[in-house]
Amino acid sequence: MRNKAWRSSPHHPTLGLGILVAGLALIAGAALWLALSGNSGIRYSADHVDTVPMWHRWIPALTGLVFIRLLPPRTTSTGAAPARGGLHLQAILLLVLATLFAAGSWLSGGGEPAHTLLKLVLLLALPALLFWLPRRDSADRSQIHERPATWRHYGPVAPVTAWLALTYAGPLAVPSSDYAARVDLVTLVLTIVVVFSVNSLLEEVFYRRWLQSRWEHIIGRWPAIVLTSLLWAAWHVGIQGTGHLPTDLSSAFVNQGVQGLFLGYLWSRYRLMWPVLVVHGAMNAAPILLGML
Repeated sequence: MRNKAWRSSPHHPTLGLGILVAGLALIAGAALWLALSGNSGIRYSADHVDTVPMWHRWIPALTGLVFIRLLPPRTTSTGAAPARGGLHLQAILLLVLATLFAAGSWLSGGGEPAHTLLKLVLLLALPALLFWLPRRDSADRSQIHERPATWRHYGPVAPVTAWLALTYAGPLAVPSSDYAARVDLVTLVLTIVVVFSVNSLLEEVFYRRWLQSRWEHIIGRWPAIVLTSLLWAAWHVGIQGTGHLPTDLSSAFVNQGVQGLFLGYLWSRYRLMWPVLVVHGAMNAAPILLGML
């Protein structure tokens, strides 16, 4: 009972409520801004400037959220709550790193190799120093994550399948890419592997497993999901922006921000990496693979 209590009782519920309301208002305001300004078509890839209606991106994510909610939680607690001092420090420093990455990505224009180097330093190297060098943090780290019940590893299959089906099949399907037809097989395989490692894997570990998990203990589940989703969305301005910051941020919030709500809830309810990696990996690779059919 004690373990359930600390999971459901955030340290700062008032702050969490404020972040939740402000974050959801920001997403709603972004959608309204785009609709009123005639920019409701949003980019779905950094490789080209093609757009889809923003609500095409909402329906799969919202459907996935409903599926997750209808299924019971699939986690069991691993122990007592982490020490508050170390937890707060880690959460704040990770928040700073996420903010710096979003700002740096925008300032650099998403150009390579600056963008990837920035990501590796801010989302991997510095968090590694934060977690693994100070030995006193090891106990906290082991208690941040709940582990799923062994026989229920496949609980997320339904929401992930629903999201995949709506996103890549039927009238809402994201258009396929001709990238595979323009490169040789070795280049194609290397591209998919590198993109998955640097984007899907690294981002999900940083934003969901590290950042969101810690903020959940401080401000609560949904405030942490919303906060993480907005931070994850904001850095995409650097690679998908048009140069008009209000419109670019709005587009990121209603696209990646809403997708982040789905990814964040997947992680929060199941504490399994494979569902978020499948979804995030599909965002990057599915249009290319479908273009081969």
